[in-house]
Amino acid sequence: MKSLALITARGGSRRIPHKNIKEFAGKPMISYAIEAAKAAGVFEHVMVSTDDEKIAEVAREYGAEVPFMRSAENADDNATTADVIKEVLEAYEERGESFDGLCCIYPTAAFVTADAIREAMEALYKGDADSVMPVVRFSFPPRRALLIRDGRLVPHYPEDQLKRSQDLESEYHDCGQFYAIRVSSFKEQGKVVMEKTLPLIVPEERVQDIDTPEDWAMAELKFRMLTGRGEE
Repeated sequence: MKSLALITARGGSRRIPHKNIKEFAGKPMISYAIEAAKAAGVFEHVMVSTDDEKIAEVAREYGAEVPFMRSAENADDNATTADVIKEVLEAYEERGESFDGLCCIYPTAAFVTADAIREAMEALYKGDADSVMPVVRFSFPPRRALLIRDGRLVPHYPEDQLKRSQDLESEYHDCGQFYAIRVSSFKEQGKVVMEKTLPLIVPEERVQDIDTPEDWAMAELKFRMLTGRGEE
């Protein structure tokens, strides 16, 4: 099976400018995704799709390929992950190269590991899965959520308010790290979460959204605790 690692890294971040290459625990943020993909040892190419020359320069410095730049059409806020994947696959096919599987990794996935990527790709090829998605269990049961109505708290799911947490079914959400997809399925369905999507359960300590400066600070704190790195 022939596989491609695709790291999506456009240059237009507004809330944290240039966050894809901003220094995170001593290195550019994108370097962690590149290094994990390369260490997984399952890809013919580890490439970065970007519209930004500075990001491309940093990506190459850490060993990724940038064989072509992303189109302006797929570099704005309206472009989806599926749009970028489609563009990349078509660009490789124009060069005479195709793939059985693809792992689309987000550039801010500092907590992603080579083992998780490798496990996802193995699960993808082992059976008839269309895709594999890392997920994390909600730390607090969503079925115990509260709403505010007319200034008062009311249960969102009244039937579950008195149930013990251990009696409620575990619920999960996307980690926001990567998607492993079977290319033939993607071409048929045109999306990353497909009909036969398998879960890869990730522990909560290895998951952190990074959308604001406060998220960034929390992510660095967690990362340093996990890796044993002090301030550099």
